[in-house]
Parts: sequence; C-alpha cells; structure tokens
Amino acid sequence: MSESEQRITCHIVEHFGVLSKEPSGWTREFNLVSWNNREAKYDIRSWSADKKKMRRGITLTGVECDALRTLLNVRFPRPRIPASSEPGTPHP
Repeated sequence: MSESEQRITCHIVEHFGVLSKEPSGWTREFNLVSWNNREAKYDIRSWSADKKKMRRGITLTGVECDALRTLLNVRFPRPRIPASSEPGTPHP
C-alpha cells in the first residue's frame, strides 16, 4: 500500500462540546483525539452524525491550546462582576 493510500485512524478520547450544528446533522466539535494511535491532541473539526466521516480541521498541542486560550481571553475579556453581585454576598 502506498503512503497516499494508508488509512488514517482516529479515536475520540474526550468530547468537550459542540461548537455548531448544521441542518445536515454535521457538527463542529472540540475534542481530544488520538490520530493513528499517537498521543492525543486537541482537535476542532466537523463530524458527520454517525462519526464515520470528518472534514478538515485543526489539531492543537496542549501548549498551542493554552496559547489560543490566552489570545481568546485578550480578544474576548470577561466582564467583571461587581462585588455586590457575586454569589454568597448578601443583598442590601
């Protein structure tokens, strides 16, 4: 079997969530995936409903995922919650 004909195997080690869903049933997901029985990496891609087909996606190492989180936190900062609104704080 030539290199271009080799089968790619994948195993979803952990499913973190669905980012979006298409009317066709395909979902864009954030998962931890092991490709070809290698160390699992973070993965964002679209999957068919039965998980037998996938589209192109992006795979990130833990370091790259941390860097992405930092960039997203800078781009989309969380609004500060006033101290009086925090859980456990008595209301006047």
